Amino acid sequence: MKLTVTPLDNVGVEVSGFDINEPLTDKIKAELKALWYEHAILVFRDQDISPEKQIEFSRIFGPLELHPLKVTTSDKYPELFVLQNGGPMDKFQTAFYKGEEIVGRLDWHMDLHYTARPNHGALLRAVVVAAEDGMTGFGDLAKAYDALDDDTKALIEQLEVVYSFSMQRRHMRYVNLDGYEPGPNSPTKPTDIGFPDFSDAAYPMVVTHPISGRKVLEVVEQFLDRVVTPQQFGLSNDESIELLERLVAHVQKPEFTYFHKWREGDMVLWDNWRAMHCTTGTKPGINRVINRTTIEGDITLGRVLKTE
Repeated sequence: MKLTVTPLDNVGVEVSGFDINEPLTDKIKAELKALWYEHAILVFRDQDISPEKQIEFSRIFGPLELHPLKVTTSDKYPELFVLQNGGPMDKFQTAFYKGEEIVGRLDWHMDLHYTARPNHGALLRAVVVAAEDGMTGFGDLAKAYDALDDDTKALIEQLEVVYSFSMQRRHMRYVNLDGYEPGPNSPTKPTDIGFPDFSDAAYPMVVTHPISGRKVLEVVEQFLDRVVTPQQFGLSNDESIELLERLVAHVQKPEFTYFHKWREGDMVLWDNWRAMHCTTGTKPGINRVINRTTIEGDITLGRVLKTE
């Protein structure tokens, strides 16, 4: 058994040459894990995948983390987090973008970023592929950092950036709100969907990946709020806002992103300590089911802000 590695568009790789249903040697498992740390985004196609095999395969990359909300997990397989469009929860996930009704669109983000302890990664498996739309985007924040000019790198090495949890997209400072209107059933506070009201979390603007050592630009649009005390580093508040706007636009450049068009038998694994992701959503009534397993984050990369 020999792995074949094929570059994707811009970032990440497709890995083939193995059958998930056959026993994988320790050598192959080590190669898969090394590829994960090298490329951050791995795509696997044409696999006959059962929930049990997804769970078993995911454990190659670390211990699994259960989702805290029981309503989003499988009773039979508690390690699975079921992401579904086309069901009764659509009304809470519906919004309008330039007059078009979209279900389940999510801006660029890193999972659990607002807790200061993001999970290490996740594996998505296509169960029901959307008839149209329903893509998932991934962005490599290490490559985005590498492409910055030296002056910007020197500046942001000194800075911390704050993420502030909010249920209402229209209150997020750095997402594109042009033509956006929330749906009539959009949650207005965390308790509406059983979430706690998270404290703000601060991160170094440049995080060193705990395993690979790659420098990661820790700036993504969802929940992004502010730079911590920019005046201490020679920046006015206006300049710090302009810096974040520039970096948010930078990480979304095509050369740092890949959008996955799902088909049956697909799995995608990403390193949440290095890669951001988003979803394009679907039109109302479109069925889409993705099973997700989550790799536990055992390292606190940021800090929870009690006072500033």
